[in-house]
Amino acid sequence: MGLTFRGGIHPLHREAEGKASTSGIPIKEMTPPAIVRIPLAQNLGKPPVPCVNAGDRVRMGQKIADADGFMSVPLHSSVSGTVLGIEQIPGLSGKPETAIVIENDFTDEKDYMQPRDYRTMEPHEIVAAIQEGGIVGMGGAAFPTHVKLSVPPQKKVDLLIINGAECEPFLTADQRLMIERPDVVLYGTQVMMQALGVKRALIGIEDNKPDAIAVMSRAAEKVRNIRVKAVQTKYPQGYEKTLIYALTGRKVPAGGLPMDAQVVVVNAASAAAVADLFQNGEPSIQRITTVTGAVEQPCNILLRIGTSIQDAIHATGSYSATPMKIISGGPMMGKILPTIECPVTKSTSGILTLDSHFTELAKETKCIRCSRCLTVCPMFLEPVLLMDATVADDFETAEGNHAMDCMSCGSCSYICPANRPLAQSIAFAKSKIQAKRLLEKQKKEAAE
Repeated sequence: MGLTFRGGIHPLHREAEGKASTSGIPIKEMTPPAIVRIPLAQNLGKPPVPCVNAGDRVRMGQKIADADGFMSVPLHSSVSGTVLGIEQIPGLSGKPETAIVIENDFTDEKDYMQPRDYRTMEPHEIVAAIQEGGIVGMGGAAFPTHVKLSVPPQKKVDLLIINGAECEPFLTADQRLMIERPDVVLYGTQVMMQALGVKRALIGIEDNKPDAIAVMSRAAEKVRNIRVKAVQTKYPQGYEKTLIYALTGRKVPAGGLPMDAQVVVVNAASAAAVADLFQNGEPSIQRITTVTGAVEQPCNILLRIGTSIQDAIHATGSYSATPMKIISGGPMMGKILPTIECPVTKSTSGILTLDSHFTELAKETKCIRCSRCLTVCPMFLEPVLLMDATVADDFETAEGNHAMDCMSCGSCSYICPANRPLAQSIAFAKSKIQAKRLLEKQKKEAAE
């Protein structure tokens, strides 16, 4: 059966996960657009603060926004050209967000950071450089990588895991990265091992990617203490807690973090970004994105941050069918785009255009108490009870039943024969619980 975890599902069918159309095609580089719109909010935590103004000329890789504290990373220009302004643009949530708009002069004049030899650096220097490079989790979460590598004194970490599972249907960006640039992924892994002070690293890859496993395994033979492990193909294998359990048997406690299991998990694309930073001085200004679905030439494209979704789709030759939905990310945890004017960000792992074949809305019926949602939940929750509490506006019960441990993978909704919106209901409950906690915190601070 291979290394795996309890629960989970096989979206679509294992033999037809939507990956075949792009997994065997080399990465192509898109011609940079005439205009890039680089959103400030591209990391979990506080967004950075602009340090340029309209009319300024910037170079590719130049810092255009400063980090605003520890839970923040700076932004860098993905092109050389002129800052047109700091404007409100459409965001993924449908609400306006602030972005720095730059007109490309197509010279690609660079202002990169200095390459560094991590072997001569102290751990805190490596962590500071990774923050300055603007590197975040590129699998979708956008958690600042330097924060993951900043282990508190009271914690102990003995293992780094590189997440190459890429368990969402359709997405193959990390797969192509590992096939075409295995040494870069390994170099970034070594940099982060030095930062953490660990002697061992594992690279977890789902067994539906035998080509990536073979290439990475051969490359890893040349490196001490880094090994590739095949994990069973099952969604959500790429979630941190499930991947940790599959590879090590360690369990992250409820409400805990991977470092509570003495592990740090970093996405394969983030590891490559770390390598590019230390080897070439290149900050986080571009990423590989899977553009697939109802497009003429599905592929993985190297895109500049700030490129519009529309321009990325046009790079594939436009649509092959009428898209009913366009999703940023994968079909399970991605977000439906309110407009194709939204820009590519550091966490845009995929652009998925779905036609009517994939978007038929099934009618919801009553729960038949089949318990399938309990069986597939990787977090051992009871989704049906959480939804019942949410429908009754009983968020205290939802919180008591560990709604905040839900990872929003959508497995429960996918498997439900009654087509109930279980995951969506739990997400709503989580938002209410978070709002309540924030209000209580504010009241406490005001009282003090």
